[in-house]
Amino acid sequence: MQGGGSLGAYECGIYKTLEKHNIKLDIVAGTSIGAINAAIIAGSKGQSPAKTLEEFWMEIAEKIIPSFLSDNLRSIFSSIFASCYGNKNIFEPIWYSPNTFKYNSLFYNYTNFPPHLYDIKPLKDTLSKFIDFDKINYYYKTNITNKSKQKKDAVRFTPRLIMSSTDIQKSEPVTFDSDTMKIDADHIVACAGFPFYGLSWTEKDGRYLWDGSLLSNTPLREVINASPKNHKIVYIVNLFPKNQKEVPKNMFEIWHRARDIMHTDRTEHNIHMSKIISKHLEVMKDMHDLLNNIKIEENMKDLFFKIEKEYHKLATDRGTIIKEIIKIEREEEKEKTHFIFEDADFSVKTIQQLIKQGEDDAEKALQINRKSHI
Repeated sequence: MQGGGSLGAYECGIYKTLEKHNIKLDIVAGTSIGAINAAIIAGSKGQSPAKTLEEFWMEIAEKIIPSFLSDNLRSIFSSIFASCYGNKNIFEPIWYSPNTFKYNSLFYNYTNFPPHLYDIKPLKDTLSKFIDFDKINYYYKTNITNKSKQKKDAVRFTPRLIMSSTDIQKSEPVTFDSDTMKIDADHIVACAGFPFYGLSWTEKDGRYLWDGSLLSNTPLREVINASPKNHKIVYIVNLFPKNQKEVPKNMFEIWHRARDIMHTDRTEHNIHMSKIISKHLEVMKDMHDLLNNIKIEENMKDLFFKIEKEYHKLATDRGTIIKEIIKIEREEEKEKTHFIFEDADFSVKTIQQLIKQGEDDAEKALQINRKSHI
């Protein structure tokens, strides 16, 4: 699941449809708002993760802007409201904090300008209402052996959680994996500090971390690296339209389209490389079987055993392939005016519309996928 602010409500709708069709996920992964959605799914306090996720979205929905306004006006006013007053359940402006006074010489010396405009600490309190961290960390806490772990993974009662963030100082991806570390609220918040919107970074384990979307908004690579042995069927949510027929007509549309391009799904390379690797492994397997069935000279045996060891290491430890990808992509309404900050529209009606759109698009994608297998 991708990052995209309030557009993450679309991902909630998609998961509602997947749960309705009883599609069980071994791994849920995300960055930014996608990481928050993934964490709620993996650690839902309720019996139905989809219901808990929808409750979270209605909790953070902004209820001030009237629903009777047109979609365009409501989106603009809601975004302006969020920029001025924040969202009490996610982020708060620094100008409402007592600490703001320490920046009293701001207008005399730009070096005193604060490092962020919004503090995302309120998000931690909100997450505690919906996430059971003991549930997320069950497999890490049990500290079981690899052999018994494989047996337990077959009957997992909660998905493995993988989230991505960005190391500010090293410009490197940082991955949080519930199977290899104890996940807490700080890990989730660390994936959601988007600097271009003035959101604060998070200091965690000696690192300063920003939103994972700065490096990759679709964390498929992180999933493959964290789970390289098992073949995968992947559901990818694309919040930002990849294709647009019309050329932008003004600067606002240019910024909007540039934002879409920067954040749209770019996993084709990962998929292409997975197919190439699988072809290489097939050829290596044929060569290995051929060598294994012919008589090898005594002086070649050591070399063969060395090659065999390397082959098994590659085939077993890095042999995963992506068997199938089901993409669910959000399309934008043509009659609606779009602007770069529309992902800060948390108004109730917009959140409800996005959830419904996600449900409908997921249904269509699943129907197309079923027909393709007939």
